[in-house]
Amino acid sequence: MTTFVDRVELHVAAGSGGHGCASVHREKFKPLGGPDGGNGGRGGDVILVVDQSVTTLLDYHHSPHRKATSGRPGEGGNRSGKDGQDLILPVPDGTVVQDKDGNVLADLVGQGTTYIAAEGGRGGLGNAALSSARRKAPGFALLGVPGGTQDIVLELKTVADVALVGYPSAGKSSLISVLSAAKPKIADYPFTTLVPNLGVVTAGSTVYTIADVPGLIPGASQGKGLGLEFLRHVERCEVLVHVLDTATLESDRDPVSDLDIIEEELNQYGGLGNRPRLVVLNKIDVPDGRDLAEMVRPDLEARGYQVFAISAVAHMGLKELSFALAELVAQARAAKPKEEATRIVIRPKAVDDAGFTVTREDDGLYRVRGEKPERWVRQTDFSNDEAVGYLADRLARLGIEASLMKAGARTGDGVAIGPEENAVVFDWEPTVMAGAEMLGRRGEDHRFDAPRPASQRRRDKQAERDESDQEYDDFKPF
Repeated sequence: MTTFVDRVELHVAAGSGGHGCASVHREKFKPLGGPDGGNGGRGGDVILVVDQSVTTLLDYHHSPHRKATSGRPGEGGNRSGKDGQDLILPVPDGTVVQDKDGNVLADLVGQGTTYIAAEGGRGGLGNAALSSARRKAPGFALLGVPGGTQDIVLELKTVADVALVGYPSAGKSSLISVLSAAKPKIADYPFTTLVPNLGVVTAGSTVYTIADVPGLIPGASQGKGLGLEFLRHVERCEVLVHVLDTATLESDRDPVSDLDIIEEELNQYGGLGNRPRLVVLNKIDVPDGRDLAEMVRPDLEARGYQVFAISAVAHMGLKELSFALAELVAQARAAKPKEEATRIVIRPKAVDDAGFTVTREDDGLYRVRGEKPERWVRQTDFSNDEAVGYLADRLARLGIEASLMKAGARTGDGVAIGPEENAVVFDWEPTVMAGAEMLGRRGEDHRFDAPRPASQRRRDKQAERDESDQEYDDFKPF
């Protein structure tokens, strides 16, 4: 049974926003008391959060489809719908989030680090929020926006200070078991280590983590053996330790050639050339192993390596090794740039950014793309003529009709709003004025009007002339 998974494909879906409500307040002796439809609730986000207690992606291997809850629709009596609940997905420290094309979206390192994998949809406004001095009785409400969806790849890269690399059965698991409290599987056959093991080592005042990476063989960087699966766990380690077997029974191997082969695989994988290294000659408790270690040690030191002859089984030479590793880790930590305080980067839009684009396609169709018009279309109930007219007003105010005229569109030309796979297509009918202005004042119902003093009527008239309909974002903060 699989117990360790460090790469999964995850399909996440945020909750959709609830629909707004179109309602009119009624009570005894006052059947038309004004619009009181509440707003829809916001859909829940899907959020990845680093949790130190999580060490594998196994849960997502078995359940790769995750969805947050949707917002509830608004109700009459100015009752807004309940927001959807965010879905929190705990991931191990060191998880890299990528899209299906391999582009890195987030690198999650450190307890509590978060990434919103899918954003919940906005709730639709009810007719109470849509009412204004010019639109006193809206007979429609806005629909909720569908939640975002995304297919992502989660890839775990072990976060450790020191990585033990070497051939299978070189003694890496034995070494980490005696340097720390880790209890990896130890046996006398190759590939006993199938998952990275982590241990915590204390040497003087320095505490560091050490990782036992599964054994590498020639061609590991091209996917042979287990190398390609676990070489990525070496990437975050600050210090590399070559564990060389001085008592191997294979006649075609020796510590120097093993070192050269592993170094070649690390170079082929890339990005590890500047990591400090030291060499451990293991199994000197075996007489032939001690003799071979003494023989190759001068050659390795001549190459610039710091060499330690040890026996993990007999606990020989471990103290010197642990303090040498602590010194290298301390130097690596000191060389790291200090983390800066969190900065908020504000990127204002260009002065000439209209917020949308109009392009003419080869088949003569005019396509409108932009965050606002596409969202407005998704929020429109096309079975309600007043809602359709309200959409026309908003698009005209945004400047889309003028842009279509400038692009050469004529009466009857096809216009699509949105991406190719999910667009609303209609035949364009240019107008001098859109929507409310042509229909009189859409949303007004004179049954709501009561006799007003002449001074109040003059003030209302002035307010109507001065008021410009606000955009969606101004009605309700999100």
